[in-house]
Amino acid sequence: MAKAEIMSGVCGFNTVVEAHMDGDECVVTIQSDCESIQKMAQELNRVDPFREISFRGGGPEILKVASRCCKHTACPVPAGIVKAVEVAAGLALPKDASIKVSE
Repeated sequence: MAKAEIMSGVCGFNTVVEAHMDGDECVVTIQSDCESIQKMAQELNRVDPFREISFRGGGPEILKVASRCCKHTACPVPAGIVKAVEVAAGLALPKDASIKVSE
């Protein structure tokens, strides 16, 4: 199982993503303070990890759902969901990522 804890920034919303493999699919569980991410969670229960790691073909389902549900294009949660799926599927090593923004 992989777990991603995502602190989105100035909005103050936190999200926890858990992902584990069930056969060829990755089961995704998302808990968030954000209503938009909660809406995403309702649509994202199972994904194909190989589809999620590439823009080829139909592209990542996670990003398609984010484009419908998430109000802010710079929200780091969709990328965090993809990272959790990658790790759960053995397609990436668990390593923290960060974005530092300053003026």
